[in-house]
Amino acid sequence: MTTARQVKRRGNSKATAPLSITRWLGIIGGQALVLYLLLALILGSGLLMVDMSSKKRFAINELQQLRDKANNIRADWGKLLLEQSTFAVDGRIEDKARQQLKMQTPDISKIRIVAND
Repeated sequence: MTTARQVKRRGNSKATAPLSITRWLGIIGGQALVLYLLLALILGSGLLMVDMSSKKRFAINELQQLRDKANNIRADWGKLLLEQSTFAVDGRIEDKARQQLKMQTPDISKIRIVAND
């Protein structure tokens, strides 16, 4: 049997001890520390995953921009090569005219200007 004194002690001990989540779950001491540590690790790894996926998106976006820029540079390079080959044609025509046809540039005194009326 319980005495009034024991009931009073039990009542006082329950009133003074705050009800915590760990006591409510039945986890006390080292087990609670392990639980909190695991929860912190899970939360941290989730945040790292969000950060890494964000960095990955930015890197892919930057890569696409660099590829577009490289394609534009290649197109410009092709245009410049075409322009260079166009300018080189005149020189080749002049060389072939001199070598194969034995053509020469006339003297200035022999050049006549004809009026177009």
